Amino acid sequence: MADGRMTAAAFLVAELRRARTRRGWSQDELAKTVNYSASMVSAVELGQQPPTAKYLELVDRALDTGGLFGRMLTELVSLDKAQVWLRGWRTILSEARAIRWYECRYVPGLFQTEAYARAVFEAGDLLDQDEVERRLAERMDTQVCLHGDRVLKVVVVLDEVVLRRCVGSRKTMSEQALHLARIATEHPHVRLHLVPASAGEYPGLGGPFILVSEPEETELAVVSGQGRGEQLQQPAELRRLQQVWEVSLAAALPSQESIELLREIAESWN
Repeated sequence: MADGRMTAAAFLVAELRRARTRRGWSQDELAKTVNYSASMVSAVELGQQPPTAKYLELVDRALDTGGLFGRMLTELVSLDKAQVWLRGWRTILSEARAIRWYECRYVPGLFQTEAYARAVFEAGDLLDQDEVERRLAERMDTQVCLHGDRVLKVVVVLDEVVLRRCVGSRKTMSEQALHLARIATEHPHVRLHLVPASAGEYPGLGGPFILVSEPEETELAVVSGQGRGEQLQQPAELRRLQQVWEVSLAAALPSQESIELLREIAESWN
């Protein structure tokens, strides 16, 4: 949503999901019918992968829609200036000058160790092993943006509780806390702040979000939950999240104290 209204691209994605569920099919069942992988169907329905004309032709045939989705692609989506799949997370990272990331659930993906990320994807056995491996490889590959020639400035505010909840094993948590401390100490363009549990209630607990500063002084926000992400660019929405960011940052410890707390947390998991 570039201006608070649903774009044609987002509408197409939503209608693809609705059409499949109305038929009573799972993503796996649709994938088998159109001869694509289930991960491809999932990526399209999450707005992470652009549906090709061929894909939509097969979906139209499978769901007997009379070519509806193909026509939506050629006649409506092509008019969009902000197609959801053209503004995927990796694209945003590749263009961003700086990001401010608040998290109260998990360690941000850019800073997850491989063991921690694997535990996240394997939780509850909801994903088959091939999908776990695909997502894990993608997450690790995304972290390259922190080490390239292009300068990406990152400020993270992370709730301490995230590192007190065991994800994977105690060893995984200890290594993850030390990894964060190492990045915060050694990376010249990353600042990390922990909000201590003693801070009590503060606005950030309403949910995670990322504020992205783009070229030409433009900004957008990314909010996420349960595997879905939404991009916000309306001034009122951005102002509200910027205010939440400022209050949450004020509740956090300074950088050096945060690093010391990370090391204490790592030791507590040993």
